[in-house]
Amino acid sequence: MKTEKVGQRIRTFMERQDLTLETLSERTGLDVSFLSTVVDDDVYPSLGPLLKIARALDVRLGTFLDDQISKDPLVVRREARKEEISMLRGKDKPVALKFYSLGSGKSDRHMEPFYVELLPESEKTKDLSSHEGEEFIVVYSGRVEVTYGTEVYELEAGDSIYYNSIVPHYVSCKGAQPASIYAVLYIPR
Repeated sequence: MKTEKVGQRIRTFMERQDLTLETLSERTGLDVSFLSTVVDDDVYPSLGPLLKIARALDVRLGTFLDDQISKDPLVVRREARKEEISMLRGKDKPVALKFYSLGSGKSDRHMEPFYVELLPESEKTKDLSSHEGEEFIVVYSGRVEVTYGTEVYELEAGDSIYYNSIVPHYVSCKGAQPASIYAVLYIPR
């Protein structure tokens, strides 16, 4: 069971490398005040910034979610999966996305699989993010909107999309009803 929040884990890796928020800002290109919010308040607007932080600390994205013991094969039962990250629109703002890691516990993985709940609040912002790698998404329920570069795709249950994540993108719920997806991120190290 996870004992540290993601922000605490980031702080731990910063301390191990004797890094300040200013140095992490230089390495990531992210604003110091934003990093302070991520580290101190556990607020995440998207996976893009979290990936930049992981790269700057020379760790996998999943390192912030992993248990200490690697399991192979890893089986995650629906009733046992736990919310790992809630993407907020900002500090003290409503939750827009809830991420459930499906790979936490397999520390030697090369992909980051997630079950993601997209809440209607996710449609209110279109903060595009980009990072190295690829993403594969399958819509499980509801309607989903994917902004990819200058194009917009509407997907429904059973539809999928596979793209290079270096192109600026944003995934959100479409409409007033929540949606859910399975997403797999491949991030080269």
